[in-house]
Amino acid sequence: MRLASRPVGRPVPQDFELADASVPALAEGQVLVRNTWMSVDPYMRGRMDDTPSYMAPFALGAALEGSAVGEVVASRSSSVPVGSTVSHFLGWREYAVLGAAAATVLDISAAAPEDYLGALGATGLTAYAALTRTAPVREGDTVLVSAAAGAVGSVAGQIARQLGAARVIGSAGGPHKTKKLLDVFGYDAALDHHLGDLSGQLDRAAPEGIDVYLDAVGGDHLRAAIGAIRPGGRIAMVGAISGYGATGPVAGPDNLFRAAAREATLRGMLVTSHLDLFPEWTAKATGLLADGTLRTEKTVVDGIEHAPGALLGVLGGANTGKMLVRLGNEAR
Repeated sequence: MRLASRPVGRPVPQDFELADASVPALAEGQVLVRNTWMSVDPYMRGRMDDTPSYMAPFALGAALEGSAVGEVVASRSSSVPVGSTVSHFLGWREYAVLGAAAATVLDISAAAPEDYLGALGATGLTAYAALTRTAPVREGDTVLVSAAAGAVGSVAGQIARQLGAARVIGSAGGPHKTKKLLDVFGYDAALDHHLGDLSGQLDRAAPEGIDVYLDAVGGDHLRAAIGAIRPGGRIAMVGAISGYGATGPVAGPDNLFRAAAREATLRGMLVTSHLDLFPEWTAKATGLLADGTLRTEKTVVDGIEHAPGALLGVLGGANTGKMLVRLGNEAR
């Protein structure tokens, strides 16, 4: 799947192009992977623009990329034999040729391959790093998580509880998702941003304020969190999906001085700066998944031809839990 044109505002299907290409011969040290699952994530919208950021823009006319897992079907590397299940970053294609060093062999006896794109992957690590390093949760804290029914948020609330939070509050869109927060993901209270008045909803859910906020939305969510932040509060700025694809100025919080008056910390967070935590998080999360303590959900779309629609769905909040695309024979 290639980037056919750079979107203006919200991407449309015409911005993508499905193409056939020959699989090149393997060089020494390379492997051929038949991709079985790929990830679509909000950050991909920023890479569709030709603007400087923390990751290079997607190139026009070239295959997009992102996290994927698959089976090694040919190998010229002794370290990654045929039959291995691996994760790598050449998604958006059914077959990938890559150097063995770029492929991570997965233990699929402990978890399903697709879990390594969700709870055991970068989304799970994002939640863990945000709440242990960027805005560390302390015993007895009240924690707010935005986009709480999504890939990061659905894990983050449960991590906050594991870290000793006394009260965990999530925001999501609509009654179906807010019910999931309470019934599946273990939140104590749920805010429905479709109803508006986030500040009022948060005041009722946390009348004494909040200590930690994981921000994936920005805009009115960040404003409400700053309004409720306690002295010494911590805010992890992980994303701002409310403004992705905007064609004009994006509304931001107008109460930033309140953060100064409360001596609160607002700190940006890129998961790529915390990859050293992967072994620690994977070890913890594998056990929590196995014993049912960590509860997850997936929204699955079948076929590479539907991958653009899956990405548009993520940007529009269509997913509960992790949005995944199932590829090739796995999709049939």
